[in-house]
Amino acid sequence: MIKSLVKHGNSSALVIEKPILSLLGATPESEFEVTTDGKSLILTPVRNEARHDRFRKAVEKTGKRYSRTFKELA
Repeated sequence: MIKSLVKHGNSSALVIEKPILSLLGATPESEFEVTTDGKSLILTPVRNEARHDRFRKAVEKTGKRYSRTFKELA
């Protein structure tokens, strides 16, 4: 996909369509980390650490609770 920058005040903006945001799990309110290697621009959605920690704990709890069932299914 080739995109063009658009004028936004005294700056330029890159419009990211909703399907791409959905693919990244981002919303128009999401924050992105912007990095570059000097040749490419890299946008990475900033993940909510608290949400990530809650998810990780839920996965661990589920793994402990159903470990025997998971082993049987494997």
